[in-house]
Amino acid sequence: MKRREFIALLGGAVSWPLTARAQQSAMPVIGFLRNSSPDASTNLLAALRRGLNEAGYIEGQNLAIEYRWSNNRSDRLGALAADLVRRQCALIVAAGNAAALAAKAATPTIPIVFTTGDDPIQIDLVASLNRPGGNATGIFFNTGADLESKQLELLREALPNAAVIGVLVHSKSPQAEFKAKNAQAAAQALGMSALILTVSSENDFEATFAALAQQRADALLVTGDAFFTGHVGRLAALTIRQRIAAVHGLREFAAAGGLMSYGASITDAYRQAGVYAGKVLKGAKPADLPIMQPTTFELVLNLKTAKTLGLDVPWFLQQRADEVIE
Repeated sequence: MKRREFIALLGGAVSWPLTARAQQSAMPVIGFLRNSSPDASTNLLAALRRGLNEAGYIEGQNLAIEYRWSNNRSDRLGALAADLVRRQCALIVAAGNAAALAAKAATPTIPIVFTTGDDPIQIDLVASLNRPGGNATGIFFNTGADLESKQLELLREALPNAAVIGVLVHSKSPQAEFKAKNAQAAAQALGMSALILTVSSENDFEATFAALAQQRADALLVTGDAFFTGHVGRLAALTIRQRIAAVHGLREFAAAGGLMSYGASITDAYRQAGVYAGKVLKGAKPADLPIMQPTTFELVLNLKTAKTLGLDVPWFLQQRADEVIE
């Protein structure tokens, strides 16, 4: 082999892995952080990927995702967020207010796209809905006082003789006290009394639902919180076991066996988060992307559950439902 050919061959051998590494490093890596488990997030991740696909990003082809799950251990979120920062992710998708706050505390520079049911201004995620400022923006699917008032109205329409409404609140939520007071005021305005029940972990569910039955609550409102989002299936099963009519903000709750749901579509919120993540990856600044909010809300009734509970849901309420599960 001639010396010139040998040098050319050697140069090619050296440049090939460098080129391969350059191509590999060109693929953006984003982090995903949630105070839940993979099993409880399958449909939400599918929606997130749909949004990313709409923005031109396909996981495994031109995008990589680092997943971090706290398995409902909110005390672990800070360390998990810090790990994503150390890995120099191009962006962090933070699912839920606890994850969003942990991501924001971990980095002032890496872009954050969040989903939250709590007002992002009230929990100090952003300065403004129109111009968030800083390094975070995202989707706010409202679970505030107005929504809970509407949910209680729907419960009252389904159970016109209801007098005592249980209100399930996550004690570790930054807005736990706010939600409890609003639910009490909304119940009082409808001529009912509210029985506030707080849980700090899933280990409290059994005792809390037993107390709900013992105190003879007529129905249950599950307040909006990312913690409850991760346990909609179990919560719905407990309402059936305790034979209690319940409402929650997520369609998934009614689909899992809860009596009804009324709220924005959380799966669409995750799809929108994927779209926003794509925009940021293409150069948009979170500070300039307004917080997105849903414009439509859906009522879902589970008539199979109503039959199990011995309830005759009024026809006018069935007619107003966006979806009826039979």
